[in-house]
Parts: sequence; structure tokens; C-alpha cells
Amino acid sequence: MSTVGRQPATRPDDAQSVSELTARVKERLETGFADVWVTGEVTNLTAAGSGHLYLALKDEKALLRAVVWRGVRPTLAIEPADGLQVICHGRIEVYAPRGSYQLTVDRCHALGTGTLEARLRELHARLEAEGLFAPERKRPLPRFPRRIGLITSPSGAAIADFLETLAGRWPLADVFVFPSRVQGAGSAAELAASLGLAGRLQPPLDTIALVRGGGSLEDLWAFNEEPVVRAIAASPVPVVAGVGHEIDVSLADLVADCRGLTPTDAAVRIAADRRQLLEGIASLGLRLRLNLQQQTAAARQRLGRLAASRPLADPHEPIRRHRRQLAEDARRLRQLGLATVRRLQDRLAAAAGRLDANSPLGLLARGYSVTRRAAGGGAIRSWQEAPPGTATITQLADGVLHSRVETSQPAVGSTPQETTHGRHATGR
Repeated sequence: MSTVGRQPATRPDDAQSVSELTARVKERLETGFADVWVTGEVTNLTAAGSGHLYLALKDEKALLRAVVWRGVRPTLAIEPADGLQVICHGRIEVYAPRGSYQLTVDRCHALGTGTLEARLRELHARLEAEGLFAPERKRPLPRFPRRIGLITSPSGAAIADFLETLAGRWPLADVFVFPSRVQGAGSAAELAASLGLAGRLQPPLDTIALVRGGGSLEDLWAFNEEPVVRAIAASPVPVVAGVGHEIDVSLADLVADCRGLTPTDAAVRIAADRRQLLEGIASLGLRLRLNLQQQTAAARQRLGRLAASRPLADPHEPIRRHRRQLAEDARRLRQLGLATVRRLQDRLAAAAGRLDANSPLGLLARGYSVTRRAAGGGAIRSWQEAPPGTATITQLADGVLHSRVETSQPAVGSTPQETTHGRHATGR
């Protein structure tokens, strides 16, 4: 029987167990790759509940698993994110239970600025569409703040610059420092947490300063992270951002209520200059004194003119003048009253004359008479009202005549009219 291809029935002397072989591989790999730099794109990123980060680095042909331990994570220059091109430093370690190897990362940097800038543009466009950068959202800063919150690294130069500038300009303010990392993985979460804590402080702060010194895009990346931008937008207290140098513009600068070009400029924008205010107050005091002196001098001149005026020189003169004026007005009033009475008397006499001339008694005295029916009634105004046989009474100026109508006819030339007594022809 052929034994070709069959395994030996007994174990060779140089055969190794899986553990032994894995230990040899582990020793070789970990010794030979204890200090390596690897570039690649982050993928399959997972943040474990323990705080560790599990991820993989890939290129066009291969994939390398990697891990960032919880204690190392805060020291990274940038937080890994899916799709981010990075360069990582670390060592290769073998995980014996699975027979796999991985890169244990202790440093991580963005590979150039292209990927970061692309992520920055995408986040900027999305937040701008939400209106977080709109000018109408900006709130005015208090002119004379008494309570100022400062969020920055306690060991950086930014805090010294800010506090020195603030002390020189406005030493009356109380400054509450909220220590926070301003760079590296996890710093964005710390900054956002500090902003929330500062906004809840009681009594409330008047304003909050978020400052950091200059650096590369990677160094300042925490101020472009979405949690920080949203924390600034949600702050109940106006926020002044002073991040980097004048040429460095972060999303935190855009969403803040006021942007300082540097940490020093942020302090300048927050606080008024005490020396300028004191100079202004002194100038106002001088102007007030000059104004009071001018008003006092003018008042003294008016008092002098009043003291030299006639009313004060002869107090009884106005009384005599008013008495003369009253006497003159009384005289003119009496003359006017007499003239008015004479004019009314003349008008009354003329009206009485006209009335007397037109009175019935006056007419009778001039030869006129009034005839009426004896049986009663008004005056007879037409021949038709006194047919033959009508008894009449004629009123004269000095008595009456009783008579009876024998005939009645119209005046010569008038047109005969038909009456209740029949027709009467003229000439009858």
C-alpha cells in the first residue's frame, strides 16, 4: 500500500504547538516592528464603552487593524474619523487568542490638510444651511462686564495673554476659568462640556471667552468640531472666540457672537479700557465745571441788570403807571358807553316815528276810515263782502258811523266777478 501524501503517525521532534508558534511569531513581529509609521484611510471606527478606539487603516491593496487605548486617546493630535487620511505611529502587537496582529497607535496626525479642509467645507455648508452663522443671531456684548468666563488651557500662553490684557483694561471684572484641553482627541468634547457648565453658572456670567493660541489646522481642529460649534450656538451667554492668529478662522469664530483676532484681541473686545473711561469722565467733569461757571456768570449779569432796572430802583413806579392806565381805560370806556347810548336813543326815536306814521290811529287822523259788518267780523276789504242791505259800522278818527249798504259795485275799470251774491255789473 502506498503511503504517499499520508501524515506521519508519530509527532516529529521539531513540531510546535499553536501557542508556541504564535509566541515565536509574536516575538519576531513585536521586536521587528516596535517603531513604525503607517499611512492610510481610517475605516470601521468603533468607540468602545471602555474608552478604547478600534479601527482599521486601509489603502488600495491591504487593511491593517489598529487600536487606540483609552489612556493614549487624549494625547493624540487629532481624533480619528472614518474616511480621514492619517499617519499613525505605533508598534505591531500580536493578539494570541485570535492569532491576529494589530497596530497599537500612540500618535495620530492628519495626512496633509486636504482631508481636513474637505470635512471643514462639508460641515460649514451644513451648519450654515441651519442658520448658525447668520448675523441676526449675534448678541451684543455688555459694555461693563462684571463676571467673565474663560475657557482655555490652563498651561498655554493664551490664558496669560488674555488675563494680562484684561487686568490692564478692566480689573473690576471677576474671571472664572474653566480649564479645558484645546488640542487633540477628545478636546472638542471637553470644550463643549465647559461651555455648557459656564452657561449654567449662577449667578450668570456676563460673557464667555473661548481662546487658544496659534497653530496648524490640525492643532486648531477642535474648534472646527460640530459639538463645539453647537455648544457655542446654544450658550445662553454671549460668547467671544479668540482662536489662533488673525489669519486663522475657525467655525467657532463664525458662530460666536464676537470674533477676536487673537486671545489678546478677545480681551480687548470684551472689556472697556478703564483708563479711557477715566479720561472721559475727567473730560466730562471739566466740561461740566466750565458750563456751570458760564451759567453762574450769566446769572450774575442778569441779576446785575435786574438790580439796575427801574422796577427795582423805584418799586412804586409800575403801580402808578398801571393806575394811570386804568384811569385812561375807564375814561375811554365811559365815553364809549355814552356814545353808544346816544346812538341807540336816536335809532329808537327813528323807529318810534316810523311806527307812529304807520299806526291805524295815525291813518284815521289823516281822513282814512275802516268799515266792518255790524253783525261782527273783520274789516270789509271788497265790495263783494257787503251786498245791498248789509249793516255796517265805519270807524273814524273821532267816532263811528252806523249805516246800511244800498248798492255795491266794483270800481270803474275793474272786471266784474261772480260772487255768492250773484253778478254785479259796473255802472249800476
